[in-house]
Order: sequence, then structure tokens, then C-alpha cells
Amino acid sequence: MDFNGILFFPLTPFDERGDVNEAAFEQHVASGLDHGAGGVFAACGTGEIHALSAEEHARVVRRAVAVTAGRVPVIAGAGGSVSTAIEQATAARELGADGVLLLPPYLVHAPQRGLVEYVRAVTSAVDIPVIVYQRGTMVFTPDSAAELAEIPTVVGFKDGVGDVGTMRQIVLTVRQRRGDNFVFFNGLPTAELTFHAYQGIGVPLYSSAAFAFVPEVATAFYRAAHAGEELADRLLRDFYDPLVRLRDRVPGYAVSLIKAGARLRGADVGGVRPPFVDPSEEHLAELRTIIDTGLALLKEQ
Repeated sequence: MDFNGILFFPLTPFDERGDVNEAAFEQHVASGLDHGAGGVFAACGTGEIHALSAEEHARVVRRAVAVTAGRVPVIAGAGGSVSTAIEQATAARELGADGVLLLPPYLVHAPQRGLVEYVRAVTSAVDIPVIVYQRGTMVFTPDSAAELAEIPTVVGFKDGVGDVGTMRQIVLTVRQRRGDNFVFFNGLPTAELTFHAYQGIGVPLYSSAAFAFVPEVATAFYRAAHAGEELADRLLRDFYDPLVRLRDRVPGYAVSLIKAGARLRGADVGGVRPPFVDPSEEHLAELRTIIDTGLALLKEQ
């Protein structure tokens, strides 16, 4: 699977009644494509997959496929219980998605054998490319990751843990088994902060939450970081670091703060569903300042 650029995880907009706002979602995805997204990951973590019904999940994936129209790969979220993950992966395949991002089973701790079998159960039931998302209750050893890589339809690995040493071992082990025909990417919240560390271990791709509300800033960082330009360091210091500090104050801000940022930029995305909470007025004011600072840095170039 070929990704070229920032991996875009769109928000799932909700209207005043709390229903999925498909028109706003289409505009949101189209904007991301216009700013050069290298892939669209619909109904995943930033898209509040945990709060979507099966019907809503299908609607989001369907619209992502339609709007993208083959310009870049569309990956749909799937996870939870084995049966739920299979149902979501099946829907993704039928709706024309290019693959699935397989999230962890909810609130279940399991040994390595069980985690590998969880992935096998989904890949055996649905013939669709799968990217395994390592985070929370699903963390793999290098040997287990290599075992996953031997499953033909497992095409990638997203890391949301941040153990760079172990991740380097995973990259080396999997590359020995699969060569370069395997995708790795950094899926830590605000992955820009760890871009250089992951690039150093052979993982240049990353997902960008900031891209969902300030694509101009996220794209400028992407280009500057790859070119070794000073702007990347300035954005890390004056935009990304304050954003992360604000994000870490309240659980769930990794999603609700991003959604609030999109609203501040004029996007009709609504609020978050419980158990997430929308940011306070104080935090919204701080977020507005952070956004203004990031955009101002671009104007100075």
C-alpha cells in the first residue's frame, strides 16, 4: 500500500441533534485532500469510532470513499470484539475501502498469542488489507510483530506506544521477513513531536491530528522537517509543544481539542460524544492563541 504524504484522520462531524453530518464530513475530507493528504483514515480514533453505531460507521466510510474517489488510499477503522471488528472490516471491504486499521479489543488484556490470534481471526474472516494499530491493550513484541507480518493481508503497523527502542527492533525484524513491502508509521498523538526520532529508526510516515484543523501548519511542518529547515523547529517549539501541553491536561483532549480547533477554524463539525467532553472556554482561548501563533509563523516565511 502506497502512502505519500501526511496520513489524515478526519473527524466525524455531528449536527445539532447529535447525528452524523455527512455534508460537513464530505467538506472536511475534501479540504484534507486539497491540502495534500497522503491517505484518509475514516472512522478511526480521531473519528470517534468508539461512539459510532454500525450504520454510522458505514455511512462515514462510504462518504470517505466517494469523496476521495481513488486519489489516495482510504482506510477504515475496525476494532473492539472479534465479531465487531469483522463486521466493520466486512463493511469497509463492501464499501470500497482500500484497507482497515485494526484497533485493539476494548478493555481486554491478553498474552501475545491471544493478540496474534485476534488479528488472525479478523484477517481470516475478511479479505482486505489490514494495518495493525499497536496501542493500549494491544502491544506486540518484535517476534509477535514478525508473526503478524507473515499474514499475507497484514500490510502495515501503526505504533501508538512510543517505545522507540522496541519499535526499532520491530522494524528490523519485520523487514527481514517482508522486506520493504510493509508500511510502518508513527501514530502517537501529535506525532510531529517524535517525527525525527521515528525517522531515525526507519519510520518516516506519521499521522497528524493537527492536519484535521490546521492543515496549513501541518503541511508546512511536514515539508520543513523533511527538508531540514528551521521552520520545523520553530513550529515544534511555538505551536506543537504548547498544543501537546494543553492536550495533556484533560483525558480525551486528543480528540475533543482537535474537534474544537476545527470549529474555531469555521468547520461545522459539532462537539464530541460522551464520554469525551468539549474544551472549557479557558482552554478554547488558549487553543485559539496556539492556532494564531502557528499561522503567524507561516506568514513570516
